[in-house]
Amino acid sequence: MKNIRLVFLLVALVLVACAPTPPQQDIPLATPSVRLVASETPAPSPSATAIQLPSATPTIPPSPTPTPHPVSIAFLRAGSYLGSDIVIEKELARGGNYRRYYASYLSEGYKIYALLTIPDGEVPEGGFPAIVFNHGYIPPEVYRTTERYIAYVDRLALAGYVVFRIDYRGHDQSEGPASGAYGDPGYAIDVLNALASIKRLPQVNPARIGMWGHSMGGYLTLRAMVVSHEIKAGVIWAGVVGSYPDMIYNWRRSGSFTPSPSSRGAGWRSSWLETYGTPQENPAFWA
Repeated sequence: MKNIRLVFLLVALVLVACAPTPPQQDIPLATPSVRLVASETPAPSPSATAIQLPSATPTIPPSPTPTPHPVSIAFLRAGSYLGSDIVIEKELARGGNYRRYYASYLSEGYKIYALLTIPDGEVPEGGFPAIVFNHGYIPPEVYRTTERYIAYVDRLALAGYVVFRIDYRGHDQSEGPASGAYGDPGYAIDVLNALASIKRLPQVNPARIGMWGHSMGGYLTLRAMVVSHEIKAGVIWAGVVGSYPDMIYNWRRSGSFTPSPSSRGAGWRSSWLETYGTPQENPAFWA
């Protein structure tokens, strides 16, 4: 009986040892979570080389064209000179074959006075030829409209011309500052507005206008002729027509000369030299 139990025990051990192994089940691996952060940029490792992307090239606005100096021809050519209707302030004593008037017109808002002559008789077809008359330097405080250049105006008026001899700003009763001709554009602007105004006079032929100038008036006449193509003829008598370097270094007034407002104190010469340098240092400006 003991032997039989031993046999059954051996059989049971054999059956257990030979039993098939149950299949193993796959165990899923844990999947790491992924988090995307748009604002975070991974820092490069110390050995990595940073790549610099080219930035957009900024748009550089073009440099503005420098404004020409107010006394320059370029500045005057860019201006607008409309003048105004000529107003007869009063009639003066007659000339030989012409009438004389104390007249006025507008220039940059200033009321500028003038001596105006108009020939007698019927106005010819198209109108009388006219002359804008530019007087030379006379101290503005002693200048008088009816006392200067009367003989010269008379000769032109007797020859059948309308003559418009203007008083620059600051002279006699003309409004505005008497700032001088060489360091300020005011007088030249008065001349150009006188040209536009005389064209409006009904008795004048706008296609037959000339200009006459003496000394400083010659300087203004030359400048006006370079600026405007509407001046058909010009006469310059003893005009100041030197270059600016000539006026700086070779033209010095002395003795009993009474300086104009533009030459008192430092004057335009010293001021311009301090601001723009000498002609040798800044030839483009002085040209």
